[in-house]
Amino acid sequence: MRNRSRRWWVLWGLMALSAVGFAVGSVPPYLTGNAESAPLPLNPDVALHYLSLAVHALPGGLALALGPLQFVTRLRISRPKLHRVIGRVYMISIVVASIAAAVNAAITISGFAVQVAFYILVAAWLYTVAMAYRCILRGEVQLHRIWMIRNYTLTFAAVTLRVYFLLGLQVAPSLGFEAIYTASVWASILGNVLVAEYFIVQRLLAPLARREQRREAPTFAATR
Repeated sequence: MRNRSRRWWVLWGLMALSAVGFAVGSVPPYLTGNAESAPLPLNPDVALHYLSLAVHALPGGLALALGPLQFVTRLRISRPKLHRVIGRVYMISIVVASIAAAVNAAITISGFAVQVAFYILVAAWLYTVAMAYRCILRGEVQLHRIWMIRNYTLTFAAVTLRVYFLLGLQVAPSLGFEAIYTASVWASILGNVLVAEYFIVQRLLAPLARREQRREAPTFAATR
């Protein structure tokens, strides 16, 4: 049990550090007001492309940095009001970042495959946060937690996208920027979704199923 707890904190720490590190590193270029400092290629035919990226990056970076705090059980129990405040800020940030992301997907010059991936990401991003909000309003805490895990996994795709992209540039630079970037976008979304569902099944649903099975075992034995 102690080893499992230690592994959880190690994984949480890596996630939190990478999330905060990415937010700190990626947001400042959008605070300068200088379009030339944008880390992503801009559409020369859209004057407000840099602004739309900034509107996405600022709340997106905030959500990315705040997200890990929502998964700390000790904080949820000891400081429930703080947990709710952070949750509200997180959800508002997701909605604003999603709207800006939809605009960016429409005007990106990275190709049709990337557009489709970003549209899917935006739709899933909004749907999962809406479901999380709906569940907590109904008092369905466990379902709320599941939907928040799914939502933050999509938020964290910003980090894994860059990881895959940098690895792709090192391993297969001959493929070119566009091909590596496209593959990284899809891998970050699909890979993160698979990890989230595995975590949900193994850490949340499986223990519930085992407890339910133990409760039913005496009844089943008595009826034989």
